Amino acid sequence: MTPPPPRMRGRGRISAPLHTARRLGEIRRAQLITTYGVGAMIAVENESFLVRGIDSWDITEAPFVLEPRLAAQLGVKGFRLPPAPDPSRATDGVRAFRFPTMYSCPNCRALQPFRLFNSPAGKAECSSCQEDLVPSRFVMACAHGHLEDFPYWKWVHRGTQRTTTGSCGGELRFRADGSTASLRAVLISCSCGADEVSMEGSFRRQALKDLGIGCSGRRPWLKNAPAEDCQELPRTLQRGSSSVWFPVMHSALSIPPWSEGLTKLVAPLYEKLRERSSEFVREYLEVEKILVHHPEYSPDQVLDLFEQLRAVENAADTSRPDQAAEGWRDRLYRDEYSSLRVPHPERHDAIDQEFVCEPPEESVHSLTASHGIEQVMLVKRLREVRALQAFTRVEEPSPADTPVRRAPITTGKPTWLPAIEVSGEGVFLRIDGERLRTWEAQPGPVARARRIRANHEKLLRERAGASGNPVPPSPATPRYLLLHALAHVLINEWSLDGGYPSASIRERLYADDDMAGILIYTATSDSAGSLGGIVAQGEPSRLDRTLRAALRRAAWCSNDPLCMESEASGADSLNLAACHACVLLPETSCENNNILLDRATLVGTPDGLVPGFF
Repeated sequence: MTPPPPRMRGRGRISAPLHTARRLGEIRRAQLITTYGVGAMIAVENESFLVRGIDSWDITEAPFVLEPRLAAQLGVKGFRLPPAPDPSRATDGVRAFRFPTMYSCPNCRALQPFRLFNSPAGKAECSSCQEDLVPSRFVMACAHGHLEDFPYWKWVHRGTQRTTTGSCGGELRFRADGSTASLRAVLISCSCGADEVSMEGSFRRQALKDLGIGCSGRRPWLKNAPAEDCQELPRTLQRGSSSVWFPVMHSALSIPPWSEGLTKLVAPLYEKLRERSSEFVREYLEVEKILVHHPEYSPDQVLDLFEQLRAVENAADTSRPDQAAEGWRDRLYRDEYSSLRVPHPERHDAIDQEFVCEPPEESVHSLTASHGIEQVMLVKRLREVRALQAFTRVEEPSPADTPVRRAPITTGKPTWLPAIEVSGEGVFLRIDGERLRTWEAQPGPVARARRIRANHEKLLRERAGASGNPVPPSPATPRYLLLHALAHVLINEWSLDGGYPSASIRERLYADDDMAGILIYTATSDSAGSLGGIVAQGEPSRLDRTLRAALRRAAWCSNDPLCMESEASGADSLNLAACHACVLLPETSCENNNILLDRATLVGTPDGLVPGFF
């Protein structure tokens, strides 16, 4: 038999080719933050690859993204767009490598590591059958983010005396007989004579533990990363399941002074000159003639902005970003809330102005009297930066997650994070504080919020476990439930009335003792969201009609009376009167994963025991 040709190291990339790396394909930059980020698996034709950590990315041509408030929250110096190099040049991009390593041939049914198939270069093909190979449908992961191939050999040989993989000398076979759509039709066998077994039962929580299989602590997305000691229970997952990868994302709106035109000019300079003296920066501006085409700015203004950026950067606790993030997030939302309440009109340099917020021309007095809406602001232009900090597996991210439950995207402590910047528009609504305080003190809303908060705090304690970290308080208050439900019914109504898909409209909730507002906005990487449709919905006369229609729709759900009378609903019983027929939204629209919702806060209960705010 002819020996196989020498192999390159198993590495790939998502963007442009190197002489030593194979180009796999292309994905959008936004997908590297939201869908196919570090540690996620990508299907490319009949192959599957795992995205490498950011320390293996070539960021030479990756643009710098400046958002100092978010950088301070996450304890990094800044952000970069995922690299998108020119395919015609021999530059690198985002690295990926083959995973899972187990493949099967649909003809000869061999199930073995990919390298043993001796495929031609650049193909996933069985050298014996010339059939396209199929990557393993199953992987093994734990809630600490570790990932590895499913242990097929141990699954077949369970109940035997053999304990070492391959000790039987046989070869594994994979067969799907198609008799049913269940795992009972997926059969694994070994040529050593072991009984053929199905994959049925492999997804049970204790299935792998019962076989004596523990988590090996492997982090294959981090190159040369040592295995960790992990006592977490491993689980079987489908390779394409959403449970394999949940992004831990953070976002911030650009507000003055960081949204002004000068910041755009300074962003690439600050990356180069952040460590330089003021004299050097001033000389650089003159030699490079940076301000020749921007006579509206002076060197002193540039230096002042440099100092502001350094001050924010130094204020961040970059040594302990996980502990500092929560406090900075509260501050970040408070700053945004303050900016949204104050007019920021469009100016002469509006082409570079990324935050335009103006009151409507009509009076809002009628809205205040009829609905308790004290203020409406039309956000005609906004910019949002979304950054990927980490990811989780098996379980969705939670505020109570310990650092060990959030899988890192780089081997060491990151100095930058991948991010995208998107532009859009929106409407900001602020609730009448006095009327709100009167309503939220009544026994009915308090009792319903207490029920949700008890379930949420129980979940947070379970997620925190025995780590010793303080359990964050649940935000489930009558005020939060009201604002959250109001945002959802308005998004549903505007998606029908304004012509936007609901998945392209997002919410941002400002709910605290001193805050009572919502921002409903569009911020997408495509054209949806920049056409003025949402701003038009914020005019008081139209908003009044929209609110009345939304409240009528929320007063009755097609699942009532079961929906309204539910004692607990939704994921982990963290909703009350909320289901897919009334207020739930696509996951891209809700900032809290469709939990902490109760439409009874809007319209009350039919028995009148719980009054609705409206």
